[in-house]
Amino acid sequence: MANDNTQFFIKELAFEQALANLLHTSHGWDGGIMMNPTEEDLVQNWANILYDINRDINRLGNAPLTQTEMQQVIDQVNMCASPFEVNRLINGGQIIIKRDNPADTNNCGKEIYLKIFDAQEICAGQSRYQIVRQPRFKASHPLGGDRRGDVMLLINGMPVIHVELKRSGVDVTQAVFQIKRYTHEGVFSSGIFKLVQIFVAMTPEKTLYFANPGAEDNFKPEFQFHWADFNNMEVTDWRIIASQLLSIPMAHQLVGYYTIADEKDKTLKVLRSYQYYAVSKISDVTHRTNWDTHQHRGGYIWHTTGSGKTMTSFKSAQLIANSGDADKVIFLLDRIQLSIQSLDEYRGFAGDDDSIQDTQNTAILVSKLKSSDPDDRLIVTSIQKMSNINVQNGIAQSEIDAIGRKRLVFIIDECHRSVFGGMLIGIKNAFPRALLFGFTGTPVFEENAHNEITTETLFGDMLHKYTIASGIPDGNVLGFDVYRVNTYEDDELREKAAFAQLGVHSIEEVDEDEEKKKVYNKFISELQMPDTYNDPKTGKLTHGIEHYLPKDIYQQRVHHLAVVQDIVAHREQASKNGKFHAILATQNIPEAIAYYKLFKELYPSVNAVTVFDNNIDNSDEGIAKEDAILEMLTDYNTRYQTTFALATYGKYKKDVAKRLAHKKPYLGIEHDHQQQIDLLIVVTQMLTGYDSKWVNTLYVDKVMKYVDIIQSFSRTNRLFGPDKPFGIIKYYTFPYTMEQNIEDALEVYVDRPLGVFVDKLEQNLDSINRYFLHISDIFKSHNIQNFSKLPDTREDRNMFAKDFVHMTRLLEAAKLQGFLWEKTEYEFEHGDTYTKVKMEIDESTYLTLLQRYRELFESKSGGNSEPTEFDYPIDTYITETGTGTIDAEYINSKFVKFVKNLYMNGPGSELTKEALKELHKTFASLSQRDQRTAMVVLHDIESGDLHLEAGKTIQDYIAEYQLRELHKQIMILAEATGLNFSQLTHIMGRDVTEQNINEYNQFENLKLTLDGVKTRAFLEKIEGTTIPPRMVRPKADKMLRDFILDGAKREAILKAYLGVNVDVKSEAETLPEEVVTVTAGKNSEVETGFNLETVRDKIEEILTSCIPSLLPHMCPMEEIINSVFYVINTRSIDSLDGVDIFIQRAFENLYAKKPTLVDKHIAFNQLVTKFEAYLKKLYYLINGKELPARNEGDTPSWKDALYAHKCLWNLRWSTDEAKQQLYQWLLLVKGWRNEESHISPTASEQEVDTALNIILTMYFYVTGSSITALETNGHDISAADTPVETTNKIVDFTPYHMNNEVRMIAEPECIRNLPEATRIDILKRSIKQLLGYNPKKSPFTKQRHWIAVYRVAADMGLIIDGDFKYFKSIIDRMQIDTLSIPLSISYLEKTIKDTYAMNIENWTNDGLSEKKSIEYEDIKRCVDAFAKIVEMNIPQECRKAALFCYTFVV
Repeated sequence: MANDNTQFFIKELAFEQALANLLHTSHGWDGGIMMNPTEEDLVQNWANILYDINRDINRLGNAPLTQTEMQQVIDQVNMCASPFEVNRLINGGQIIIKRDNPADTNNCGKEIYLKIFDAQEICAGQSRYQIVRQPRFKASHPLGGDRRGDVMLLINGMPVIHVELKRSGVDVTQAVFQIKRYTHEGVFSSGIFKLVQIFVAMTPEKTLYFANPGAEDNFKPEFQFHWADFNNMEVTDWRIIASQLLSIPMAHQLVGYYTIADEKDKTLKVLRSYQYYAVSKISDVTHRTNWDTHQHRGGYIWHTTGSGKTMTSFKSAQLIANSGDADKVIFLLDRIQLSIQSLDEYRGFAGDDDSIQDTQNTAILVSKLKSSDPDDRLIVTSIQKMSNINVQNGIAQSEIDAIGRKRLVFIIDECHRSVFGGMLIGIKNAFPRALLFGFTGTPVFEENAHNEITTETLFGDMLHKYTIASGIPDGNVLGFDVYRVNTYEDDELREKAAFAQLGVHSIEEVDEDEEKKKVYNKFISELQMPDTYNDPKTGKLTHGIEHYLPKDIYQQRVHHLAVVQDIVAHREQASKNGKFHAILATQNIPEAIAYYKLFKELYPSVNAVTVFDNNIDNSDEGIAKEDAILEMLTDYNTRYQTTFALATYGKYKKDVAKRLAHKKPYLGIEHDHQQQIDLLIVVTQMLTGYDSKWVNTLYVDKVMKYVDIIQSFSRTNRLFGPDKPFGIIKYYTFPYTMEQNIEDALEVYVDRPLGVFVDKLEQNLDSINRYFLHISDIFKSHNIQNFSKLPDTREDRNMFAKDFVHMTRLLEAAKLQGFLWEKTEYEFEHGDTYTKVKMEIDESTYLTLLQRYRELFESKSGGNSEPTEFDYPIDTYITETGTGTIDAEYINSKFVKFVKNLYMNGPGSELTKEALKELHKTFASLSQRDQRTAMVVLHDIESGDLHLEAGKTIQDYIAEYQLRELHKQIMILAEATGLNFSQLTHIMGRDVTEQNINEYNQFENLKLTLDGVKTRAFLEKIEGTTIPPRMVRPKADKMLRDFILDGAKREAILKAYLGVNVDVKSEAETLPEEVVTVTAGKNSEVETGFNLETVRDKIEEILTSCIPSLLPHMCPMEEIINSVFYVINTRSIDSLDGVDIFIQRAFENLYAKKPTLVDKHIAFNQLVTKFEAYLKKLYYLINGKELPARNEGDTPSWKDALYAHKCLWNLRWSTDEAKQQLYQWLLLVKGWRNEESHISPTASEQEVDTALNIILTMYFYVTGSSITALETNGHDISAADTPVETTNKIVDFTPYHMNNEVRMIAEPECIRNLPEATRIDILKRSIKQLLGYNPKKSPFTKQRHWIAVYRVAADMGLIIDGDFKYFKSIIDRMQIDTLSIPLSISYLEKTIKDTYAMNIENWTNDGLSEKKSIEYEDIKRCVDAFAKIVEMNIPQECRKAALFCYTFVV
């Protein structure tokens, strides 16, 4: 509620005075205003009020509280560990002390209860309301000065509300920051100030309020709320805030009624404004009800899912029960929700005085409803049990009538559920006097009722509304990042739909009939994809493609496999490296079981768990379901060390729910991935009414509508913090229909549908660039280079702060959508067109700006403890995330980059070496010990001794290694001295210092376990001299202290004991201090070949295991194996032969020695990325020509390569089970080809082995199936010159990047034999010289000149022909300042074909158009110039070979 008449305050003091006067004179705070009181003054004021309101003879009588008695009160406040416990103390209403004032002759020496607060005594009884201005806080440090707060509001002498003010123009976050500073300094951690329940941060134009979070680490912006009016419009004017939020009675109710001490997480919570309006509306309706008319109705609350609806509904039930306006308040839930959320969830909201009654069965429920015991007034039960209270279920009508005469209030959570309708009608008929209130995030309206009863019909009027359109901009729920994922090509679906409609199986059947051809063409080119849509021409409702598809098309394994691939491919990105979890919603139970088995089979390292209804009937489906449940429970018990069985399936579901939400007993499992659930597979359960802030992704493999869409999507929208900027949604089944259903649902449930979806990556990157360029302009306007210091003016600093906060939030969102610092250019598809975004900011620049932003909030020098006042908006996530955390995240990003390059390209690759150098640079922020440990971690990863785990960072591995090393050191000492191992481990596991080493006598007890003889021998060995018996104890004492308190001395002690030639430090510390270069394998020597018999045996084993039923129909096994080696050893054309070396490297990694896990990853990635190129070479050998694209002018694609090999293309149509399996594997390979989709570095070795078996099978299957075609074209697979022919021959397949002395193949020494670094340097120098070739006009000025540079580099052996990605990465890393001509992989793919794909000596302009001939001559001129430059840069010893290879230049 913006107000143009908001009063403006230049001085904060004037604002403070105006607020205090307004509250005092107009809003009920009539107990006076205290100025500048000390803590002692406030304690005495509290004592005076306690005396005043406890004057009866059984309490204080006429004897005031003594200092010692008041100290008892303060001690009880100090005993409260958190604001949660303080709230329980205040709302308990009384405090107990032992009187010691002898003037009280009646009670001295006795324990008495003092009244401190009564929630119901509002503006009445003994309640006192006072205002304090500028309370004085003691300095937190002897050298610091005292501080003063702004305004405190006291009820009965207790400071329960603290208001921090800032003048006009200052961002309200500064007031929040000030409160946080006070918290950091301990102002609210003890004494009377510990009683503060509510913080209010306030400027004349903006207010935030929030419950006291306790520790400063708990200050979360997402739990700091603005106040809004009944229509959810924000109230900004301070005067309205004073009248609505801070006035009496509201402030009194805020503390007494609208705060919640949540037992579940021991935190204090306060209702948001929309929750307050809902609770108060229900209370008002109940209070005004005439129970005897039978005409009354309750109403319903429409609050969006994720907005705290359950808490609101429970608070409503609690307040009605406590008010006396009803005899019974029954809180109704669905039995499934009750089984998952559990009664404990609701008991967590209740206070100590509230008794929440459970009802195990209907009989107990009836007895509770009949009872007049006050403890039975608030009941939680299932709607199913409540609906059983009728004569038909054996309940006497007299009992029903007795219950019906009571004033019953039913509060129903999640009341949108269709199953509730009939049950609620039954309950209303059984108890006609009862009031029914419903809470829902998705009401049932006429337009989406579908024969259901509307929410209004069941409950009455809507009492309050807060939709998702309000919740997202308010920051109370998250928006959604929604993706449609097509698991089939649209063309394929159109053809399937056409065939299904026409009843044909092939295009040939269509071509024979003109009528069928018309229908076919309509399906192919006219109909839209959704099930139904409004035809734009006729305006009529029309069926689309998805209406005609076979209904089981999305229940086939091929679809399941594509979904699983997509989930796994993007899991690390979406989950933020395993931090967050996901839910997969399936169509039915068989589908859920199928997905579970698929994850178990292909990706066992993914912690997948399944929950669905466990009712089992007597049928084949029932047997299969029971078997699946037993398998799931067995796997769950094994993985998580539990003991669930079929009989305890309900407890299993609860355990899953708690584990997924990180709730008791699973608090803290975010630090242990093995205890987490990565993916929960469900059908309907847990898609509504279940809350977990740790769930951020929903995969939908079913068609949903209206209620189900909003409810299920909302499982991902719970607030977490900056790491979770939105919920991620992906949907797969009938995707175009689902897309339309989503739009329909938003139309019904959202006022402003567009506000529900967050910006996509392209928009976010554009916005990041825009903010960065604006920041750059600010610094440039002050002539500040490289952002080296802050601008001088307040206005520009303020704008920089604002822009930087926005940019940082966008970066967090973009990272979840695929943004990587190392990737500088992004391409986005829009139908037939593409757009590109080039990033204007890099990581180092961002870190520089981060430092500048933090400097905004640093105190100025000069000894003043108060910080200089500033206006800038403050994001505590940015400022308070310690430098150590930023460094840790930066180091880990480089660690992840190194691991990916290691697994993709191998340890000798330039990309890996460069990534390793970057990682080493980041180690500067680590301690020497951590650096050495990190080196060992890297060594163990590269050697395969360390298997990476999802979610673990480099810091986790360092800590793990050091803990293991400490354990070893303790073991050595314990064995050498007889010391108790467990006691020593316990002491060293605590934060021990010299001052507390003997806490609880632990050190003395440890020394008692020493073996005297062993200890003396140990000491003599480390000191090298004889030790008298009397000196053993004192020396042992000193040695133990040194061992426990000083790591360096600990190592020296053990080193001396074990001997100077044995270093007991961790393996890392035996490595040299200088940068360690990662070796090329576990063994230092490089093996240069492999035994073909070994390969033959391994491949035969794989094929026999993977395609046993197909082998009898193929050529002999020996020929199948020979065929692949024949292809890679037979020359075709240069652009295709480049693939050979990659496949050779893969075999080298797998079979030259025992492969490590890293070797397997490298081989897998080489085989996957080159499969398409291999298929193109195979086609060339069979047909004697290059593979053409199906569409003229296009570059041959993956699809073209498959189409060219009928043995692969026909797999999709085959009914043979083995060939269907191969087709599914082919889809896996297709997914793996994506750069982002390669198998994860954290995959288990079993997963990597399975993936290798699949890709190798595809190579040998397609080649083995093509043997006849090869032989028809004149190839002899068993020719004597093939490597396979010679048994036990060692074939040299050493990668070219290893060193200059190891040759790749037996051919004349040429440029390609040079080390990779040398070749790249030659290319870089040559390009620089080409750019400066002629000062007036360089021949390298147009994009097409890249063809010349590429062709010369490939022909001369500087790069591998055909590997455009490698060439692009080399050019990008060169960072040549004068190079402004753009280069992209897509450009190379489009242009390096036909003439330009040949060696330059074979180029010709025959047949080219005039325009193309002119371009050809231009490119040729650049070739001639560049070739001469390269020739001059080649080392002398290679010059002759170069001329031999490239004679056309001379």
